[in-house]
Amino acid sequence: MSRAKTNSAHRAERKEKFTTLSGLPLDPVYTQESLGSWDPETALGYPGEFPYTRGIYPTMYRGRFWTMRQYAGFGTAVESNRRYRYLLSKGQAGLSVAFDLPTQIGLDSDHPLALGEVGKVGVAIDSLEDLETLFDGIPLEKVSTSMTINATAAILLCLYVAVAKKQGASLARLSGTVQNDVLKEYIARGTYIYPVRPAMRIVTDIFAWCRDHLPRWNTISISGYHIREAGST
Repeated sequence: MSRAKTNSAHRAERKEKFTTLSGLPLDPVYTQESLGSWDPETALGYPGEFPYTRGIYPTMYRGRFWTMRQYAGFGTAVESNRRYRYLLSKGQAGLSVAFDLPTQIGLDSDHPLALGEVGKVGVAIDSLEDLETLFDGIPLEKVSTSMTINATAAILLCLYVAVAKKQGASLARLSGTVQNDVLKEYIARGTYIYPVRPAMRIVTDIFAWCRDHLPRWNTISISGYHIREAGST
């Protein structure tokens, strides 16, 4: 279908030029001719195969639904554990843990700078005992746990693994995610601790360790939303 044919069938366009948010031009219509030498066999592929543009599993959600989880965490580990048990009893298939701001930047709850922020936007975690309480009665082998944590992701993941070991769980069967996207903290949110380069080293150290010890764990969840809200294209 030619540009002339599409234009003759409709009124004049309301703008002279249409672009994406990044300023890339958008044509009125795309056809096979627009692809040029683009090869779908290599550039698109099939579901469950590299480059995974059609999903990481062959059947995707025909085979398994999304994991349903509510982002939750507040006050003490006891209060949040009560909430998690309730959600799981109502059919939730996984957990999504919100941590308070002191935990996000590595401060104990009794630190002077933590005053007024403990347990406010998430659960307060100061020790292994706190995390044991948070997951008390919840078999970590059987649930997928997402943890929205960045600067202290390595520490919280270590505590999570320690709790799983105390439960007698197989690390090879643990599944979940740490957000671990520290770059957006410098650009958008501000809950960073270290200079960028060593912080990125910690991020990639998590990749390397999980590759060998937590094969089912997602080691990063890129938060493009935060950077977009901070003004990026």
